[in-house]
Amino acid sequence: MKRTTQTLMFPVFICCAASAWFTESHLQAEEPHRPVPIIFDTDIGNDVDDVLALGMIHALEARGDCRLLAVTITKDNPLAASFTDAVNTFYGKGDIPIGICKSGVTPQPGKFNVLAEKKDDGKLRFPHDLKDPKQIPDAVTVLRTALAGAEDHSVVIAQVGFSTNLANLLKSSGDNISSLTGEELVKQKVKLLSIMAGAFEKIPRKGKMVDHREYNIVKDIPAAQQLAREWPTPIVWSGFEIGLNVAYPHESIEEDYNYTPHHPLAEAYILYNPPPHDRPTWDLTSVLYAVFPHRGYFDLSESGTVTVQPDGLTTFKPGDGQQRYLKLTDAQRVRVVEALVQLSSQPPQK
Repeated sequence: MKRTTQTLMFPVFICCAASAWFTESHLQAEEPHRPVPIIFDTDIGNDVDDVLALGMIHALEARGDCRLLAVTITKDNPLAASFTDAVNTFYGKGDIPIGICKSGVTPQPGKFNVLAEKKDDGKLRFPHDLKDPKQIPDAVTVLRTALAGAEDHSVVIAQVGFSTNLANLLKSSGDNISSLTGEELVKQKVKLLSIMAGAFEKIPRKGKMVDHREYNIVKDIPAAQQLAREWPTPIVWSGFEIGLNVAYPHESIEEDYNYTPHHPLAEAYILYNPPPHDRPTWDLTSVLYAVFPHRGYFDLSESGTVTVQPDGLTTFKPGDGQQRYLKLTDAQRVRVVEALVQLSSQPPQK
């Protein structure tokens, strides 16, 4: 997801003040059963944090912490699916189901999805077999299939793109996959929606603190409104301010991916905005919380409801409701960055 707000740079160091990480709010989440079944819903191609987040999921799966059920895409360009398949194949998971939508939103290829077509000596640099757009199923079909085959109240969805696919899922009717409607399927199968969207603090811009209308919201406001209003399970929002404060250190891109001549994550990062740029890591935070809600990487707000205003501004009202948003201390920030770097750069497991 492309974002233009100025970013904040932070150094990476190891913090030993462990006692500061475990406050009362951290203990509210119980350790989930392993591996956590996860669906990754992404607008991959609009920003490189989606790619790092996907690599992170594969590392977590190799460690036995999660199991990737499917990837669904809200960027309406077939190269997004081809590149996703190339990344999955790089990690030895080329059979992961991938679904796309036809929304007309961000139809451009993107700066790095073109890597799906990159060839060396006539061969694809990053092999994959999802080349024909006609091969790629509809995202709602993929979502319904993944949910129908899952245990009740087990699935975590990490939505790091627009709300298009999940809003369409809620509107879906019973079919040959499941007699349940989309809303009924979600209510029966999903445990948590961990979503990168919105902003719940003012953002620094040109010397002032201002309200921020976040990209994932404004690109499909009606879908975001429906999701915030109708999603039937708990939602934890990672606002723009969280990713802004956990920038990915460019030194990792230059040093940690050299175990192979060509790495899709590093090459995507360089094509999007090359080092020495430290890219904020919005999407990775939603994945980290989705898999490790109990480890104290983040604090949580009190419970309440999020409303998406007609202009895309997100507002939070404490009280009755199943929605919260992430909060971050300085000590947590250091620990989060270290976790994101280690997971994203972990080599594929053979």
